[in-house]
Amino acid sequence: MPFDFELVDAPFRMQPGLRKLAPGTPQLTPSRRGDAVVAAKLAVLSAHADAALIAEPGFDARPVVEALVAHASAEHPDALVRRGDALEAPFIGCAVGDQGRVHATDPALAACLTVLAPEQRIAGLLSLALAEDFALLDAATTRVPWLAVCLPSSWAPEHKVGRPFAEIHSPVADATAIVRAAPALARVVAQPQRLERFVWTLTPEPSLDRHPARVAAAEWSPAASPEELARRTFLRHERQTFIPLTERAQAIFTIRVEVEPLTHAVRSADAAARLHAALSTMSDAVLAYRGLAPARERLLAWLAARAGGASPAAPDAASKASPAVPGGSCGRARSTRG
Repeated sequence: MPFDFELVDAPFRMQPGLRKLAPGTPQLTPSRRGDAVVAAKLAVLSAHADAALIAEPGFDARPVVEALVAHASAEHPDALVRRGDALEAPFIGCAVGDQGRVHATDPALAACLTVLAPEQRIAGLLSLALAEDFALLDAATTRVPWLAVCLPSSWAPEHKVGRPFAEIHSPVADATAIVRAAPALARVVAQPQRLERFVWTLTPEPSLDRHPARVAAAEWSPAASPEELARRTFLRHERQTFIPLTERAQAIFTIRVEVEPLTHAVRSADAAARLHAALSTMSDAVLAYRGLAPARERLLAWLAARAGGASPAAPDAASKASPAVPGGSCGRARSTRG
């Protein structure tokens, strides 16, 4: 899905911000055999499932997984089919049947799910059949008791499980307002109104999986010209939504990660101008946290040339009217870590 640069705000601020989802707007994305996201998640679940499918001790994830199955199968009935205790994912040719039996046309998928504990196989199948990653947020405690995250953006899910929202986000640069908003956010996202947000960063690393223990921190080339650096830079962006489980006072946080070359993503002068305005107004703390400081001036030079003197267009009436509510690790279309 092409990134919508109208969501990029300047001056850049780390602040809460979400927008309402229109009724009927899908929150999940079916994957298909051959998709890069399937290959990336398969690699993680085959070798590092204990760092991707995680619950705090004593937490029963079955009701949450079943709620996610119900939402996904209602949204995409051709991609996920519930038949009794079995769940079928036709688009990837895989199913988990009664008592956790695995059926798959791809031996790698079959092997991946078979080595999981039977109680984890439905969650594993959901991870492979959908492009999104998932985390559960409890409104009463603000804790995150369960995660199914294969493609983190420079964070370790196994270190976040069971921790309160504010504690999870305390390392984020310039995040005082976000940490203070944690209790309000947890209450808001568990209400019936569905919400979404978009975040982004620029990175020299094209991998979908950015777990710090699995992917070494990529280095910006110190000698590359602005044009050369831009060709080696990737726009990493996430669409994040909340599926409210109102009766449980919880919400399932969904994260869809996409990565594309910067030179392909920036298709217009306005897009370049918007990125330039955001990048040029990031604080030193945010630049250091995101690892952007060594590249900022050269990326700004490239963006300025691509913008050709354009200034970001004023937000339209719809975006001005989009209500803000307390958000997560950054505001609407703010930068992800990476």
